[in-house]
Amino acid sequence: MILLGGCVAAPPPADSYAQRGQAHPTIVSLNPCTDAILADVANPGQLLAISHYSHDPRATSMDVGTARRFRATGGTAEEVAALAPDIVVGSSFMDPATRGALGRLGMRVETFGIAPTVAESVAQVRALAKLAGHPNRGEALVRKIEASLAAPGGPPVETALWQAGGIVPGRDTLIAELMTRAGLASYSARRGMAQGDYLPLERVVADPPALLLVTGSERAQRHPVLARIAGLQVESFDPALTYCGGPSIIRAMARLRAVRAAA
Repeated sequence: MILLGGCVAAPPPADSYAQRGQAHPTIVSLNPCTDAILADVANPGQLLAISHYSHDPRATSMDVGTARRFRATGGTAEEVAALAPDIVVGSSFMDPATRGALGRLGMRVETFGIAPTVAESVAQVRALAKLAGHPNRGEALVRKIEASLAAPGGPPVETALWQAGGIVPGRDTLIAELMTRAGLASYSARRGMAQGDYLPLERVVADPPALLLVTGSERAQRHPVLARIAGLQVESFDPALTYCGGPSIIRAMARLRAVRAAA
């Protein structure tokens, strides 16, 4: 990174792509959550690469087949520099040294955190669409997201989301809001549990919810005793739908509504 930063001139203006006759900036995304949004709102040739996480079925927030249409990088400054994008989109946890090296190479770097609410996710969609030069596509995606949020009828169903490692989500998370919007009352929040608290099998057996959504694969989460608990419905839930917003909200709401309807 020191060599990269030491052999280049001062960075060009942020709108240099327009000076080169390009209608829109080229982009590399290093964040799996922004990968999915940019794949939806950018032109195919405009998104030069996405994060390697999106090629991994265990980590992606988008359809793997769609993700593999795009080149992936490991997120190093050297890999990104070879692609020479106008804009690099990373996470708020992006390594400062990498960010500094990319900036010295004349690339505009924008970072985005994990959106904890629907409102903040919608704001990210609009910001990324504007960044890509396609605000109208961002609005089209926002309309789809908002349409997926229509509240169902009937009383809420008490639901526990049992994540990898046996933990539960906190109140102030995107997935908690989506569960509420889908008519699912949080089992863990009603019992005073916070983000990352451990939910033991013994507690599920002694005090079961009406619906148990399982995203992990721990032994306790597959224990045969779960099938013998009267009134308990156990359903799997894709862990890829629990963290990112954008298009993932639409898929998450569809799944949550389906399990709510069957409960």
